[in-house]
Amino acid sequence: MIAIQGLQKAFREPVLRGIDLTVPKGCLYGLIGPGAAGKSVLLKHVVGLMRPDKGKIFVDGHDLLQMSELELQGFRKRFGIAFQNNALFDHLSVGENIAFPLRRLHKDMTEQEIQDRVDERLRAVALPGMQDRSPPSLSGGQKRRVGVARATVARPPILIYDEPAAGLDPVSSQKIFDLLKKEKGDATVIMVSSDLDRLLTVTDRVGMMLDGKIIFDGTTEQAQNSNNEYVRQFVHGLTEGPL
Repeated sequence: MIAIQGLQKAFREPVLRGIDLTVPKGCLYGLIGPGAAGKSVLLKHVVGLMRPDKGKIFVDGHDLLQMSELELQGFRKRFGIAFQNNALFDHLSVGENIAFPLRRLHKDMTEQEIQDRVDERLRAVALPGMQDRSPPSLSGGQKRRVGVARATVARPPILIYDEPAAGLDPVSSQKIFDLLKKEKGDATVIMVSSDLDRLLTVTDRVGMMLDGKIIFDGTTEQAQNSNNEYVRQFVHGLTEGPL
């Protein structure tokens, strides 16, 4: 579904240093690594929000770098994105936040169809009847759930989650990861998270970034049993090692 070849990007200093990565269709892919490794920058390239200095990005066989900005805007209908800080609109209700992608990208839907889809998503994330609540009145976990509902409301084939459980307690965090796995369906998912204990309970494959490069790519089991000293230290939380 996603193929990245030789991706390079620099902001004064290099951030991505030749990324090669393939994410199979239907895979739940976990992207791990220390802070400032380039994970979020890579995600922005995948959805076409950034252009690389060098390299290629193919999504479902389409070359993103050959698209105009107008073509990219239409192509982004294929993505559902939940940002690290939730990025909810405080001036809109919960229901209006969730409906936002449908109103913007699916103008052929009737108002009743939109409301039915919003209601269904709120039930799916265990927040029924909260359409009229304002985002500032929600707990951290509830905001995360609204973010998931908004990311999945248009039923996109590709889902991108950047630190979906950041700042949550372990119980709430596990509930979010369980929810993400349940709501995945047939979608291809890339998920960045520092919560390794819970991330590895839901992933099919894992990639580790370090200093702008992919230093490991394999199944979740291979990551847990890797002999790579960087991967071992990161996955198993070792305090001594090269990182």
